[in-house]
Amino acid sequence: MSWWRDLTWAEPWYALVALAAVPAVWLGLRAAGRVTYSSLGLLPAGAATWRTRLAWLPAGLVGAAIVALAIAMAGPRHPENDARIRREGIAIAMVMDTSSSMQALDLSEPDRELTRLDAVKRVFEQFVLGSGGGGGLRGRPDDTIGLIGFARYADTRSPLTLDHANLVTAARALQLTLPRSPEDGTAIGDGLALAVERLAASPARSKVAIVLTDGEDNASAVTPEEAAVFAREQGIKVYTIGAGTNGTAPVRVSDGMGGSRLVAVPVSIDEALLRGIAETTGGRYFRATDADGLRAVYDEIDRLERTTQEETRFYDHDEHYDLVLAIGLGLAALGLLLGATWLRRLP
Repeated sequence: MSWWRDLTWAEPWYALVALAAVPAVWLGLRAAGRVTYSSLGLLPAGAATWRTRLAWLPAGLVGAAIVALAIAMAGPRHPENDARIRREGIAIAMVMDTSSSMQALDLSEPDRELTRLDAVKRVFEQFVLGSGGGGGLRGRPDDTIGLIGFARYADTRSPLTLDHANLVTAARALQLTLPRSPEDGTAIGDGLALAVERLAASPARSKVAIVLTDGEDNASAVTPEEAAVFAREQGIKVYTIGAGTNGTAPVRVSDGMGGSRLVAVPVSIDEALLRGIAETTGGRYFRATDADGLRAVYDEIDRLERTTQEETRFYDHDEHYDLVLAIGLGLAALGLLLGATWLRRLP
């Protein structure tokens, strides 16, 4: 019963063609000639045969064929199970700091020790895929999202994509830059400039960059201020996030005897710079000093950047017209064949 209830029609008005079956059958039955007898007594007794009893069948089959072809023209179909509402999405570039200072543990959860980078990756995954549960992040299934990682140098870890499974895999693969290595540093301006380049090539109407860092710019070839102006010229809104505490933060280091210990290291976030970038582009600056605060920041951005475009429904359908069309053509061929051979009617 559910199969019939879920059946839909692409062009239902074409079903009216089935009405042509009535005159077609009537004309078919009237088409044969007649022989006139002066008396029924002149006819031989028991003259009725299977051929005479089925004389109506060719016309009936042609009528049934017309009905089947009308149904095929109306386009019977079922929506596929995975059909869903699609909205015009937003293009989002996540610009994530991977410098050595992101090893600080001040964004750890109560039951789990996490570096700043680990905590940011977990919340970013929830932002993309949704966290489930009441009040959690809802996910961004209709948005193209890309990922930029930066320390001393910025590079694209994932292009803007709707393939969020691969995007999350790329985010999970991000690793901390080793302290005092040639790649260590904080190039906020270069990371934002690269994100703007990627977003500028997107056809999306609404474009957003989210820049997360825990430090001060000290390695950019393009200054953060120049990158912010570039973003504004491209119509890109930038949200900036200062992650972690100011002053000191705990970091786990080796104790030289096969174990580890926590030490407090000085940290500093250039909040004035991050606030200026956001204000230049019409975005906002957020501060996250713990894991709950980081989730709250992403939740706020999630609510601010929900599309208000009119919804358009795109459905894939399982079409059935081909089967009905084959039946109609088969019935028509059978009717014409019988009418010209075994059930042929002579004048």
